[in-house]
Amino acid sequence: MATQQRRERERAQRETLIVNAAREMAEADGWPSVTIRKLAERIEYSQPVLYSHFAGRGAIIDAVALQGIAELTAVFKAARTAAEPGDELAALAQAYLDFATANPALFEAIFTLAEGLTFGVDAPEVLKAAFAELYAVFAPLAGDRDPDAFTEVGWAAIHGLAVLNRGGRLRPDLLEQRLSILLERFARP
Repeated sequence: MATQQRRERERAQRETLIVNAAREMAEADGWPSVTIRKLAERIEYSQPVLYSHFAGRGAIIDAVALQGIAELTAVFKAARTAAEPGDELAALAQAYLDFATANPALFEAIFTLAEGLTFGVDAPEVLKAAFAELYAVFAPLAGDRDPDAFTEVGWAAIHGLAVLNRGGRLRPDLLEQRLSILLERFARP
């Protein structure tokens, strides 16, 4: 039994090593630089060892995305719980924008590159936890509108700002004004 537990622990450690190395490489040089060959060289294991843990590059990106979603959920919760009553939406929105700016490769993995993650009803628990944090902020503002739909639209609006800001598609001098308009629109009953 002790041998089996050691093997399982070592396997989990290798998976963590692979995911962390992929994330570091992506943050340093972008996702195109993350290949199975380069990952194997970086962590000093053979490519077959990586394939014994993950079906391919996409599965590694999905693992990075799940790790990132867990971190984003913690950021949401910290922003929401630290905010003054009535300021939860502003705190959450700013935390989302800050996370996108501070973690560009992770944000890309979560929202652009992840292939095997389902959102919605069949989502993994970590995704449901992230949505629950958004829901905790948006649902009280929904009024007579469906709180799930209202939360999804609110999330989409903040996410849209984050993506367009990151891509340099919006004027930087209007960032605060755009956020203020969004917050005002969603805070209306």
